[in-house]
Amino acid sequence: MLKKLSILVIALGVMVSLAACGTKEETKPANAGAANQQTANSASSDGNSTAKDGNSTAQDGDASAEARTINYLGQEYTVPAKVEKIVITGSVESMEDALVLDVKPVGALTMGGSFEPLFAGITDGAVAIGEKTQPNLETILKLAPDVILASTKFPAETLEKLGKVGLTIPVSHISTDWEANLKLLAELTGKEGQSDEVLKTYKQEAAELKEKIGPTLQGKSVLMIRLRSGSMMIYPEDVFFNPSLYGDLGADVPEEVKQAKAQQMISLEKLSEMNPDYLFVQFSEAENKDKPKALEELQSNPIWSSINAVKNGNLFVNIVDPSAQGGTAYSKIAFLEAVKNSKLAEAK
Repeated sequence: MLKKLSILVIALGVMVSLAACGTKEETKPANAGAANQQTANSASSDGNSTAKDGNSTAQDGDASAEARTINYLGQEYTVPAKVEKIVITGSVESMEDALVLDVKPVGALTMGGSFEPLFAGITDGAVAIGEKTQPNLETILKLAPDVILASTKFPAETLEKLGKVGLTIPVSHISTDWEANLKLLAELTGKEGQSDEVLKTYKQEAAELKEKIGPTLQGKSVLMIRLRSGSMMIYPEDVFFNPSLYGDLGADVPEEVKQAKAQQMISLEKLSEMNPDYLFVQFSEAENKDKPKALEELQSNPIWSSINAVKNGNLFVNIVDPSAQGGTAYSKIAFLEAVKNSKLAEAK
């Protein structure tokens, strides 16, 4: 016990000097996985690590103190044989995966000072550990997690600081890594069978829906935009809901989407020029606090009303929860279900 208390005191002293770090929306830090792997392995395998000592007093000699190795996106991580305490910071993707697999983290990120209503089912017993871009390291330390699920959006220095608190795995924010992300959480929590069934069911239902709506989408212009700070954003082909829209459901990829390298703002005039036949719009109040009337103002603009999708009743606003990230199992399942129940799926 004395050993545990002394190490926690030292660690807390270190934490006081650490500043919360921000992040950029679409930027993946260079060598984040490799850099963090060193801190992750150190935190999990060093018998003197802060996180391990925080958990080991009552478990020395137990089977739960044993370790195993898992592989995630080409990196190996040494984790406890039984992972019971997970903290999720920065990675909304992991929050959505936890929703699918019914995993309840001991600590979870907040947005705007509170847990998103979308995650109510898994955060009822969780401790708030800081905003999406600002993890509270001292709070995380007190929770003594077995694993910290961070985000590849975090800069390398933030991942390094988290690695000193406990075993940290940076979870990809890239939409095309959605299967690997779900399998990671499943392997950590012993829910591989559940994740396999989720993936099998989704792929089967996506293939069926693609076959059904293929004739409807053939030769049509289909676009999804996201309103942020009052501005319209489009995304690359492999970001946001685009993999579902263009890959899983087979819509043609607009040239502007092909050329986008990251989140990209477009004007209403440019949208009118693109003139999509089907338009999906995601609008979250939390992302438009300074311009809460942005969507209403768009919809009252004559240029907006002239767009084919709007004129012909093929506009879909918040077809899924606007806080959904798009490139996760939860987002893809929710989007598929919404499209299946929309006029897009009506027999022609």
